[in-house]
Amino acid sequence: MRTLLLKQSELKKLLTMKECIDICDKTFEDLGNGNTLNPAKVNLNLGDSKPTKLPYKASLNAMPAYIGYQDIAGMKWAGGFGAGRLELGMPFLNALILLVHPNYGDFLAVTDGAWIMSMRTGAQSVVALRHLLPEMTHGTFGVYGAGVQGRTQTRAFASQYHVDKLIVYDIIPAAAEKFKQDMADVVQGEIVIAKTPQEVTEADVFVSVTNADNQFIKGEWFHEGSIYLSLGSYSECNDAAILGADQIIVDHVAQALHRGNLKRLVDAGVVSEKNIYCTIGELAAGKRTVDDLAHKKLTVVPIGMGCLDVACAIVAYRKALTLGMGTEFEFDK
Repeated sequence: MRTLLLKQSELKKLLTMKECIDICDKTFEDLGNGNTLNPAKVNLNLGDSKPTKLPYKASLNAMPAYIGYQDIAGMKWAGGFGAGRLELGMPFLNALILLVHPNYGDFLAVTDGAWIMSMRTGAQSVVALRHLLPEMTHGTFGVYGAGVQGRTQTRAFASQYHVDKLIVYDIIPAAAEKFKQDMADVVQGEIVIAKTPQEVTEADVFVSVTNADNQFIKGEWFHEGSIYLSLGSYSECNDAAILGADQIIVDHVAQALHRGNLKRLVDAGVVSEKNIYCTIGELAAGKRTVDDLAHKKLTVVPIGMGCLDVACAIVAYRKALTLGMGTEFEFDK
């Protein structure tokens, strides 16, 4: 049995951001129609959160999925490493993706997952906006976090919309300055470095992609017509950002209720599944709509689903086979 190995440099030649957005959109739709399967993440706590006896400030997530319209199964194995990798100057996140034939069990491919994860994280935000604001062509965007994820969010927004202004905030001013330099050729409009977190909420759409747990984003700052995209598994916003929202939209109900910004309110018995208006998949499948957005505050919580990573990896794998890219490896020899 031959397995195709694809490294990050090869994946960058196989997928564009626009392709990732379209793949994620189709996968959300397929999930909304019940054809794609995506169990909630399984987390291995390696010291990232309490209770723990481990010193690594890390965690790993197992994220299996079956992609119905592509008829392939797979899993992303991904984690954040808040000590060791950062000490070496490496990105916080690392990941691999495994593709499997659902009938024969052949391990079709093993690919780098870090780059795909960053790309689809940006793509999923745009998919949500596509279905919430289908007539939108331009706007003002805000980003909390000037790291890798902040960059791919920005690339995703700029690939779909004319970015009139981008407001970026990072706790490290030098990181925000470097972000501004790096993204100058990506963003069509001006890039403004926010001096305070509140300035970011002046944007029409703003997204948080940090690993902060201090609830520094305040819902009291949000304005009517705003869309706040709360990504990842950390507690970046306060209760008002959740409870003050007219509607809460998630990517995966069970997952979103037990990770990230919703978790503490669920644990306290304040928020439950009844408070979730709908999923992005339901929007993509045309099963739910959101009206009168100009007079609403929306909080969208896409924690991240393995099906999106697996679906992107499948497209890259099939392209690689056609182009003769990648390295074949036989595990059973």
